Amino acid sequence: MRVTGLFPLLALAALSAAATAPPTDPSTAVDALMRDYDGHVPGAAVLVLRDGRPLLRRGYGLADLEAGTAAGPETNYRLASITKQFTAAAILLLAEDGRLSLDDPVKRWLPSLPAAADAVTLRQLLAHTSGLVDYEDYVADDFPGQLRDADVLRILEDQDRTYFPPGSAYRYSNSGYALLALVVGEASGRDFASFLHERIFRPLGMDNTVAHQDGVDTVAHRAWGYSLADGRWTRTDQSRTSAVLGDGGIYSSIDDLARWDAALYDDRLLQPESLARMFSPATPTDEPDVPHYGFGWRLNGDSAWHSGESIGFRNAIVRWPGERLTVVVLSNRNGPRPYPLALEIARLFRDPAPP
Repeated sequence: MRVTGLFPLLALAALSAAATAPPTDPSTAVDALMRDYDGHVPGAAVLVLRDGRPLLRRGYGLADLEAGTAAGPETNYRLASITKQFTAAAILLLAEDGRLSLDDPVKRWLPSLPAAADAVTLRQLLAHTSGLVDYEDYVADDFPGQLRDADVLRILEDQDRTYFPPGSAYRYSNSGYALLALVVGEASGRDFASFLHERIFRPLGMDNTVAHQDGVDTVAHRAWGYSLADGRWTRTDQSRTSAVLGDGGIYSSIDDLARWDAALYDDRLLQPESLARMFSPATPTDEPDVPHYGFGWRLNGDSAWHSGESIGFRNAIVRWPGERLTVVVLSNRNGPRPYPLALEIARLFRDPAPP
């Protein structure tokens, strides 16, 4: 078994090999694309769905290097920012319940925020147009342990400014989604993790998905995060911000994400009006390959997608609703970015093989 380095070169080599290979079964071509995730290295799980049916459902490499535990379809990875679509769904559910309005000032729910946040609305938090400062830049060097969503609020209470007038521009904001998790708690009367479990995960049968809190719950079939440095894989599973739930704290598997994907096509979870809001352009972005952002989703023409990147994890989910096609790549390593890989996997299933 091998340990490889130089992620960009590996990714380019894998994509080039797949592009020049003769026509073959797509699953075999995916295996070729994923070969650097296979063996005694941090691995990945890949899911390709069409019309809700898995065309490919496969694990590669290891979920736990130290224990030698293989990665499989049931392995749960820290989703990082893919979490944001669940946070957005929680807010939309509460709007359907009449518990809140998307145009509520955030200070209706979190009144301790400073005056600079007076004009910020929940809709702006969802679309990253609030202008709130990035909490990660203001964590005290001597902060003990890990931050929680409530700690993000305390940091922002001391920052009486915004990057721009709320609603006037786009800037991707983890701060906004941490605050949305707190709003879910205030509006529902339940903590964020419990609300997700009761209103999203359990109804959809996502039985092993959890907004993870150390000492409160456990992650079944857990993948541990790793980083490659000096030719060796080192466990780097948690950082000071890994316990913030609203912007990135959910663990899930490709099997459970298949259930989530199915719920985005009908009204089993959200009403059609809420789904339309989630996937409608809410704002242009400043990202060159992302024309618009919705609520928890990047929107690019006929596709909706999101990446999730945190210490030791790199993930992507890409949906082509018009084709009823979805590709998910979850990995427990610090690189490479899986979004280009997900697009290449999708190409194998979108383009018909030549006669």
